[in-house]
Amino acid sequence: MSGQEAESLRQQILELVKEYFGVAFPRREFIPKKSAVPYAGRVFNSDELVNLVDASLDFWLTTGRFAAQFEREFAQFFGVRHAMLVNSGSSANLLALSCLTSPKLESVRREWHGTGRLRKGDEVITVAAGFPTTVNPIVQNGLVPVFVDVTIPSYNIDTTQLELALSDRTRAIMLAHTLGNPFDVTFVSDFAQRNGLWLIEDCCDAVGATYNGQPVGTFGDLATVSFFPAHHITMGEGGCVLANHPILKSLVESFRDWGRDCWCEPGEDDICGKRFGFQLGQLPYGYDHKYTYCHLGYNLKVTDMQAAIGVAQLRKLPDFIAARRRNFSRLYDQLSDLEELFIFPEPTPGSDPSWFGFPLAVRPEAPLSRDQIVSHLESHGIATRLLFGGNLARQPAYSEVPYRVVGDLKNSDFVMNQVFWIGVYPGLSSEMLDYIVEIFHEIS
Repeated sequence: MSGQEAESLRQQILELVKEYFGVAFPRREFIPKKSAVPYAGRVFNSDELVNLVDASLDFWLTTGRFAAQFEREFAQFFGVRHAMLVNSGSSANLLALSCLTSPKLESVRREWHGTGRLRKGDEVITVAAGFPTTVNPIVQNGLVPVFVDVTIPSYNIDTTQLELALSDRTRAIMLAHTLGNPFDVTFVSDFAQRNGLWLIEDCCDAVGATYNGQPVGTFGDLATVSFFPAHHITMGEGGCVLANHPILKSLVESFRDWGRDCWCEPGEDDICGKRFGFQLGQLPYGYDHKYTYCHLGYNLKVTDMQAAIGVAQLRKLPDFIAARRRNFSRLYDQLSDLEELFIFPEPTPGSDPSWFGFPLAVRPEAPLSRDQIVSHLESHGIATRLLFGGNLARQPAYSEVPYRVVGDLKNSDFVMNQVFWIGVYPGLSSEMLDYIVEIFHEIS
């Protein structure tokens, strides 16, 4: 079969895929008190299916042309130099933190970053009221998390505790923008720079959020994003690490790609022209650079089929962000008369959040408990979620983990006991939002 015939067949297949979408994924009517109201979910049309099948017809089963396109366009969206695709947001966090342990950072200690590499026993400041995989890479690399509290109702780091958290072992700060609401990035990044600390921004819930007009993910040394179906765009599974410095790009890619020293893309050889011309470690001169390893790495690449879905999703991202903001504002306005029951969320001053959810804190003096309210909502088909792990210091996974705590974490305990959230994702219809408001008012 000629290339022209193959291309003609490909186009026929893709046209059929468009037709298939219309038949297989019809719009479903929302029926109050019968239909579910999810907290999040995938929002897609035939574009994603067409790209997915297009990539599958290449039968290039690892990272390929769609991944390269996505990395280029996603970096442009954020306004950073480099975007490195990985297989999940959790892996993105692991790689962002792990790359800072590289011995190669010793050579840049004085000329670029005062801290140099992270070593076992070093401390990393984070919050207790966060998601586990923002914290787990700290522990997995033999480092010590330093838990500080959050403020209510921004649910972000209490910056007044940063000085108290600082010690002679502090080397980095790793924080998430909670539910799409930016933490005080200017204050935190200034603090990091004054003290020679690495800063990692976990933007998994916050794509599109800005602080003083600047996108989150552009303030720190590294940033991370997730493409799980609940997030702002999806690849099913997938994530990304963002960086501006080329050294960090190469380190992330090394840890992602088995720990190898070679930087050739899959299917490429000898891009540097020195594949058999290196002398590294105790290896013999000329040992194949493709099989030379400088880190204890992983294989955390994404497939090109996932990236193809992401390319289609990226076209919709501005509309998705706008829809999340609209849905948040609508819920805020129509539930605001329930202030006797709830503490409502507040954006961080100077920020424009890209909301992942709508958090509500049940007032301690309210006549109903959080459990009662959540049960009522769930029994009417409205999905709820707690604010991740609550106070992680109280989670069983951390009972034998060395960590340090600043203060009494009273707000983190408050989050654990009183806070829940509902969805604002673009798949919520006007009818669903009206229904949410109706059921909330039944509670009162």
